[in-house]
Amino acid sequence: MSNAGRPLKFRSVKALQKKIDEYFESCFEEQWIEYDDIWRPILDRNGEVVKHQVKPFTITGLASFLGTTRQGLINYEQRDEFYDTIKNAKVKIEAYAEEALYKPKIAAGVIFNLKNNFGWEDKQGIQHSGGVDHTIDLTSLTVEELRKLANSDS
Repeated sequence: MSNAGRPLKFRSVKALQKKIDEYFESCFEEQWIEYDDIWRPILDRNGEVVKHQVKPFTITGLASFLGTTRQGLINYEQRDEFYDTIKNAKVKIEAYAEEALYKPKIAAGVIFNLKNNFGWEDKQGIQHSGGVDHTIDLTSLTVEELRKLANSDS
């Protein structure tokens, strides 16, 4: 891998990881409640402040927070010393997007994100007894049609 090009904004894995951790933390907000005219944080049973996610984890959000672009993330990922750091951040974002598929109201944007950022495809291979592998393109089906197909007994 070539290391030529623009100078790196993050010169160490530790500095990059610290900023990535800050990005994920920035997607959450503490929960507070007013009690006797005083605002107090809501605590869980362990005495930790309860937080809820207010922004989704996204590749572009991470890139923007790092002061770079999607291509900048790819450039970091192509460097051996930063590969694991960027890959782990992207896996966390992918897991977040994948979990969104299981929410009652599925968003087409989630599917778009998984296809375009993580290589997911709408293809299913079926093995027949004749030993021929047929691939069925499901890209034209709606989410509702895919759900009906997944729930059918035939």
